[in-house]
Amino acid sequence: MPAPMRETSTAMALTDRVELARRLGWTDPLQIAASGAAFARWGPTVAGISAAAAVRHSKRVAVVDHRGSTTYGALDRESTRLAHGLRSLGLRTGDHLGILCFNHGGFAEATIAAAKAGLAVVYLNTGFAPRQLGEVVERERVSALVCDGDFLETVEASGYEGPVIVADGDSGGHRSLADVRIDGGRLRPSRPVNPVLLTSGTTGTPKGARREGRPTGLASAIGLLERIPYETGDVSVIPTPLFHAWGLAQWMIAVTTASTAVLVRRFTPDATLDAVEANRATVLAVVPIMLQRMLSSEDLAERDLSALRIVASSGSALPAQVATDWMDRSGENLYNMYGSTEVGQATLATPGDLRAAPGTAGRVVRGSTVRIVDSAGSALTAGEDGLIVVGNDAQFTGYTGGGTKETVAGLMSSGDVGHFDDDGRLFVTGRADDMIVSGGENVFPREVEDLLLACDEIADAAVYGVADDDFGQRLAATVVLRPGAVADADAIRAVIAGDLARHKVPRDIAFVDELPRNATGKLLRAKLTD
Repeated sequence: MPAPMRETSTAMALTDRVELARRLGWTDPLQIAASGAAFARWGPTVAGISAAAAVRHSKRVAVVDHRGSTTYGALDRESTRLAHGLRSLGLRTGDHLGILCFNHGGFAEATIAAAKAGLAVVYLNTGFAPRQLGEVVERERVSALVCDGDFLETVEASGYEGPVIVADGDSGGHRSLADVRIDGGRLRPSRPVNPVLLTSGTTGTPKGARREGRPTGLASAIGLLERIPYETGDVSVIPTPLFHAWGLAQWMIAVTTASTAVLVRRFTPDATLDAVEANRATVLAVVPIMLQRMLSSEDLAERDLSALRIVASSGSALPAQVATDWMDRSGENLYNMYGSTEVGQATLATPGDLRAAPGTAGRVVRGSTVRIVDSAGSALTAGEDGLIVVGNDAQFTGYTGGGTKETVAGLMSSGDVGHFDDDGRLFVTGRADDMIVSGGENVFPREVEDLLLACDEIADAAVYGVADDDFGQRLAATVVLRPGAVADADAIRAVIAGDLARHKVPRDIAFVDELPRNATGKLLRAKLTD
């Protein structure tokens, strides 16, 4: 069998291009003309995309948040006024504007205004401690900061001394967005400046991912839009943090399709399900832990989710049981994207893929190349685990603090280990640095975690290695039980021993109310081992 070097062509059949353009609302000659004029002025940025939407859909609701709703026309006008105000503060093309906000319209307005003013946005994690925030704003040379009132104490304790603009909540004596907006003449367009997205920082201070000189990632974006059936005029509920690449991408898709983005300020299962029901949402953007927590909601069975056509998941591994449980409850609407801030989009699992092969990360999206290689860089055959390497036009060019990801034969390492099956579906075995070596045997946590999550009593679980005098490392597990469920360590070990080899059975099992996760839902394994 030939090595599964899964590459996709950037070419699309004419009928596919026409169908994609129809779904996204790009067949209207007036929309095409408006988009051309907007892109000619603002470039291929969120400013250009939102300006085009404002021309053709001025009265369509662009954003719904906890404060109300805003149309595309109003968002375009107010973001232009804010861009004038940012320049009046002395900010110039290429300066860095930090955004430290929960999900709401102020985040969207500040992002568009920054693009109009030619500023590079640094999207800051709302879970930052003062020390982390101080390190990041200094490293990324943040000239001004837009934040919510919730974070003023953190900002003060971080040592940041630049201008602060409050987007939501008590301004604490600082300027608000309304204070900064001013009227002005026609803004002179600035060259597009790429934003800085931060890595998750699960093992330390997050790194800034830059894309200097990179194209816009159009080919890989179209590959994603081709496989997920977004349509113009969708209503998208987005509880995923907008500072995270997946949440930001979902909002950008909503703007691109002139759809309504319903922004959930902070994720809770009830707040998210309320937003889906109240707005008859057609799209829901999540990370996998959000699905897990919504599935544990006591009144999920009474919720009306019938309008949902798309539940778009990414950001971390999607457990097989969670995928099937969700589709059993809400229908065949789940799409799971595998990639990262650094490597961009790699594969996508459709509902059909997730039914046929639960746990798969899906097939390679058009515009990307994915290979499985060994330690020497040689391609492996189907079924063989190896390093996952990726190539596309959306990858980063390096970390802002220096350094980059390993490359193999011109492709970028994802840092994950996995394999393809005979049908071209990717399976991610786990992070290479999460591998546990116990008594000479290699164990990846995900295999054991998936088995635990298939138990009716277990809502969440994490498996990791701890030091052992005899075996070097032994497996440990931390488990969250569902409300009202009862289970003990011996029962859990028995479940695992019934399916997996003895060396994969955790010797230590602890029960907690909640696992430590960051603001994007990623597990903080280091805190478990501590």
